[in-house]
Amino acid sequence: MATKKKKYKFMNTTFWSSFLIILAFTIWGGLAPDTLATQADTVYSFIANTFGWFYLIFVFALIIFNFYLAFSKYGSIRLGGDETRPKYPFYTWIAMLFSAGFGVSIVFWGVAEPMTHFGTPPPFEPGVEAGTAEAARIAMWNAFFNNGIHQWASFTFVGLAISYFIYRQEERSLISDTLNPVIGETGKKPLRRSIDTIAVIATVMGVATTLGLSVLQINSGLGATFGVESGQTTQILIVLAMFIFFMVSTFSGLDRGIKYLSNINLGLALLLMVVVLFIGPTGFILNTITTGLGDYLQNFFQASLRLGHYSESTWVQEWPVYYWAWTIAWAPFVGMFVARISKGRTVREFVLGVMVTPPFLGIIWIGIFGGTAIHSDLFNGTQIAAAVAENEATALFSLFEQLPLGSILSFLSICLLFTFLVTSADSATFVLGMMTTQGDRDPSVVIKGIWGTMIALLAIVLIISAGLNGLQTASLIGALPFSIVLFVVAVSLLMTIRSDYRETSERKDIAKHRKIAEHIEEEENGDS
Repeated sequence: MATKKKKYKFMNTTFWSSFLIILAFTIWGGLAPDTLATQADTVYSFIANTFGWFYLIFVFALIIFNFYLAFSKYGSIRLGGDETRPKYPFYTWIAMLFSAGFGVSIVFWGVAEPMTHFGTPPPFEPGVEAGTAEAARIAMWNAFFNNGIHQWASFTFVGLAISYFIYRQEERSLISDTLNPVIGETGKKPLRRSIDTIAVIATVMGVATTLGLSVLQINSGLGATFGVESGQTTQILIVLAMFIFFMVSTFSGLDRGIKYLSNINLGLALLLMVVVLFIGPTGFILNTITTGLGDYLQNFFQASLRLGHYSESTWVQEWPVYYWAWTIAWAPFVGMFVARISKGRTVREFVLGVMVTPPFLGIIWIGIFGGTAIHSDLFNGTQIAAAVAENEATALFSLFEQLPLGSILSFLSICLLFTFLVTSADSATFVLGMMTTQGDRDPSVVIKGIWGTMIALLAIVLIISAGLNGLQTASLIGALPFSIVLFVVAVSLLMTIRSDYRETSERKDIAKHRKIAEHIEEEENGDS
């Protein structure tokens, strides 16, 4: 009977439908990458231009919703029984969040984004010249904003919803099960399978393209540090090396592989930040972070809803709208993993831990590395912004060429990128295993191995064909319909939390009155 059950879990509609769709996209990206990129860009451009306002409002609403739950009377609800306590200490928990989320994105864009805005200022400040002090200030706070709490709002919300339904309602680890209070606990199978399939496809495409794009950055670092020739052969070897490492980590289990690598990731990231802070222009960096945070907070509400539709600029569609769509598309993956490691946290701890701490670390990273790069171009006449405009993947290593210990820092950054990618791929295979085995919280190594192999092969095919950008853009198209799903999830979560809180309060009141009655009865018996 056990064998039958395992076979049934593996042979399900969600697995095969998502697998075949991803295979079709892989073949398309391999044989006709330009066509895929063109078609995906056309569709995404239409969505971004027509519904950009919706993305901005939706993510802003998620921030308000998350903070409301955290600071309301529901904030003390524990994700698990009232006596349950977190399995992982705070440092390890944050390290795992950072590693499975956008740690690798921060390393990639920490220099590239502020230097891009420095070389080409956003269109909202007319008359600002590129490469000036004013351009530098605008570049930093916009980079802070684009990588701030908005990026983690979707992850936080999806992770909280899944956590609540898993640990408080004993539902399966599936996105579709968070809709049960609205659509019912049984039936609606086509709808459920469609939702879960979209989540799987977005996860595989997002991880594969991030893997491929980050391989390009590692290749650039190897070239700058060790003179390794850049090319497809080197990039494929990097993918194969990462594949071996993340499969070993996958087979080691959550409490060994991901846990230990995540601790290493965060420790290495903090080491790099401290070193660059002290060997770089320390005072300028600290001033940059302070001013940038002030500008970020001052412009928070205005920037959350700006569109730039009074001009022909597409800056909003290319930066915040693109980022928000990316995070919505990635939300099932990151949210599912965050839920898996967050049992025992209160709602308040969860929201503040997930939506505030990783973005804060990201902002500090951007302030240190981006601030150092801007100082170098502003006061030393270097051309880091020009190098970034030519090739974004070289941004971090162009900076290190201007610093003492540059080779050592480049080597450590390559190691950091490598371990970040290993943990991202590892956590992705774990989540994909749960998604495609009807919510099994301990998926077999076979199903994790299948998805790990699929991700690596997809990345290799797309590196060879240069179809990475097309597939990445294609994955974002699903963000619009999935955001509608998340709106229903929000209604479902709020209904359930209110009902659960009311029932819990009633039980506590009954228990309290019973205790008082027993106490009075004991006193009366004692008097008699």
